[in-house]
Amino acid sequence: MDSTPKNTAEVSVERCALVLVIIGSVLIPFMGSSLSLILPLIQNELAVNILLLGWIPTAFTLANAALVLPFGRMADIHGRKKIFTAGFVVYTLASLLASVSTSGLALIIFSFLQGAGCALIFATGVALLISIFPPEKRGRVLGIEISAVYIGLFLGPLLGGFLAQSLGWRSIFLINVPIGLFALVLLLTRFKGEWKGSEGEKFDLVGSLIYALSLSSLMYGFSALNEVSGKVFLLSGLVGMALFFRVIKDSPNPIISLKIFKNKLTRFSGSALLLVTIGTSAMWTLLSLYLQNLRGLDTISTALILAVQPLAVALLSPVVGRWIDKRDNKRIILLGAVVCTIGLLILAFSGLETPLLQVVVGLLLVGVGLGLFSAPTNQNFLGSLTSKFYGVGSATLSTMIFIGQTLSLGILLLILTGFLGNVEIAPSNYPLFLEGLNVSFYIFAAISALGAVLTYIGVYRSDVRVNN
Repeated sequence: MDSTPKNTAEVSVERCALVLVIIGSVLIPFMGSSLSLILPLIQNELAVNILLLGWIPTAFTLANAALVLPFGRMADIHGRKKIFTAGFVVYTLASLLASVSTSGLALIIFSFLQGAGCALIFATGVALLISIFPPEKRGRVLGIEISAVYIGLFLGPLLGGFLAQSLGWRSIFLINVPIGLFALVLLLTRFKGEWKGSEGEKFDLVGSLIYALSLSSLMYGFSALNEVSGKVFLLSGLVGMALFFRVIKDSPNPIISLKIFKNKLTRFSGSALLLVTIGTSAMWTLLSLYLQNLRGLDTISTALILAVQPLAVALLSPVVGRWIDKRDNKRIILLGAVVCTIGLLILAFSGLETPLLQVVVGLLLVGVGLGLFSAPTNQNFLGSLTSKFYGVGSATLSTMIFIGQTLSLGILLLILTGFLGNVEIAPSNYPLFLEGLNVSFYIFAAISALGAVLTYIGVYRSDVRVNN
């Protein structure tokens, strides 16, 4: 390790990078988790039908998922700071336009643009940290970045709900504008330098278009699998993804090189992250329905209980990040996946008479598990790549999270409609809902357990060292 003291300029760049990535990492999940809260208010003011209303958060999520990988590749070619800056420009402008929207269609368009801005930011944020910070500090900064993401998730229902109730739904969009402008001033005046990994290489436009359209079709199709149109979209997405892999296999400059997955640590770390994300993402939706419909809690009380999980991750991740900078991270990753699984199993035993403390303990264990699991898994995935692929690697992690979230909600929808049919939750079908809840958590626990198995294979059976 180089012990040469860093000059003031280098330290300033590191601090600026961390502050900017924290801003992006808080804003994006805050926006995503707040959107669902304000949909009833939007519907009342703009008289939006249920189909258009559902497309407002869907457009945001799909833009994020479909564009983050192409933008990651662009960042490796043209510069990570440049793409990161473009993200704040697009996101801030889209937030302003969304705050003054007068129709549901306009909100869908601006929500998509917001998602595109988020993709530009998420494609490059972690890549910038990995590019700028030395290996002995990466665990710490990745832990802080993950903490920022969960602070955003924590603030979404609480601060977002307060703003929407006090100042109206437009304030959720408007609050992003001054924060985005502050980030842009910092980017343009204090954040000096540029970082590239694949300068001079060509961008695969055809492959990017096939990927974006196919992934969007795949994700939407799975989320609407109980409808005929959902099955058509899912099949189209599968065909499109098969074509995409054929295209990148023959492309001299693919948007993602399959070579990065030849590394066993990369392959199994990414797969474990995907599985744990599937196992834990639908938990909020399921418990929100359970706590409000079956247990009779109000929105604020429900939000406070659900906030236990992201708060645990936010508090634990920086501590874990510092730990893995100095020690081997094998045991802590495996422990995290196992603790997540135990928390999900505890939640699987929820019933009409279950003490709320049991629900809180289950959420707390899932939060602790994610706090132990996330930072070292991201570190292993990105640390096993060369600097050439930092942008694509960062974007791949984000893509796996978005896909995991969509698959999680799709699985939940399939299970609940299987038990209840396409009806509203009412006292007459509470027993069926509880059966669906129990089965859902058992399945999610099994998926999380499989993630723990892949974690074991990846970190214990790999020849690659997992401590930096």
